[in-house]
Amino acid sequence: MAKKTYNGVKNNKERSMQKLIDAVGCIIRTQGYTGLNALNIGKTAGVNRGLINLYFGSLDNLVETYVRKKDYWVEASGNAGALLAEKKDQGTKDILETLLTNQLNYFFKEEEMQKIVLWQLSQRSKIMFEVAEEREKLGEAFFDLADPYFENTDVDLRAVAGLLVGGIYYMVLHAKSNDSLFCQIDVNSLEGLERIKKAISEILQDTYQRAAKAKLKSKTN
Repeated sequence: MAKKTYNGVKNNKERSMQKLIDAVGCIIRTQGYTGLNALNIGKTAGVNRGLINLYFGSLDNLVETYVRKKDYWVEASGNAGALLAEKKDQGTKDILETLLTNQLNYFFKEEEMQKIVLWQLSQRSKIMFEVAEEREKLGEAFFDLADPYFENTDVDLRAVAGLLVGGIYYMVLHAKSNDSLFCQIDVNSLEGLERIKKAISEILQDTYQRAAKAKLKSKTN
């Protein structure tokens, strides 16, 4: 009978690494990025903080390992790639409306993503820059699909989408931080969320109608 290989040290290392990675997520959710220091992470993980450098090389590498495991914007979009493939024949307005609605729903309920966005806005860092770049890549496929519809018009879909995404982030963060009304809308209520979704739909409808009118006008001139 072959001898079993002893994996005790390896398993202990893997368990400790996972505890440290999990601790990063716990701290982001409860304290935000300002709580991400070696002392807090080691205490939360229940392991010696010296293991951070030993296993990950640095605190930044540990945090980056955690953040890269989390596909925030893929989850928030409801898996944008699959959605684009599924609905590409239905028109890009419906796709964008679905993406934005999914993002609103996900961002509203996911405290961790709220803290990540606050981190992006509050502190310039290599990790957050790369996270933002990954988010931009998700948008490229959609805009490539939508661009032909807006060709030869002065309608700027990117600017419209940017304002809508920024509005979603700010209104949700405002509601979660202050628990107060925004433009007399209670974003923390179901009615408030539905009002925002309705406004998103109407803004996109107007945007696509303006493009259609501009294309029709250019043909008749």
